[in-house]
Amino acid sequence: MATPRRTSRLNSLLREVLSEVISREVKNPQLDGKLITVTSVDISRDLRHAKVFVSVIGDDADKDIVMKTLEQASGFISVQAAQKVVMHHFPALVFHLDESVDKQMHIHQLLKSVNDEKDSRQSLQNGSEQDDTDKS
Repeated sequence: MATPRRTSRLNSLLREVLSEVISREVKNPQLDGKLITVTSVDISRDLRHAKVFVSVIGDDADKDIVMKTLEQASGFISVQAAQKVVMHHFPALVFHLDESVDKQMHIHQLLKSVNDEKDSRQSLQNGSEQDDTDKS
């Protein structure tokens, strides 16, 4: 069993290496033009399995294609990453879609629309107050 400190270091290292492998070494037309980010890696305590969380910018169809393509290429990705990270056994990779970026963007859009509405109401209110002062 790995110590929490070691698993944390391995998670960071694997995130960097997997990001590089996916962006530079996976040659698949299904991934061309897709913005894919490895957001985090969660390796098991026995170092045999790793959950790889990826963010994909695009619509649901793009996300489905990317996730299926990464699953199909997981063997190749593992071999390439294992050449860069020295481990007794390289963990089996399981890809998961990280939707936190989408949620953050949605929250940002909601906040922006609330602020825009607040600004428009305030400008309307200021305009009506100006009209009231002009009448006096």
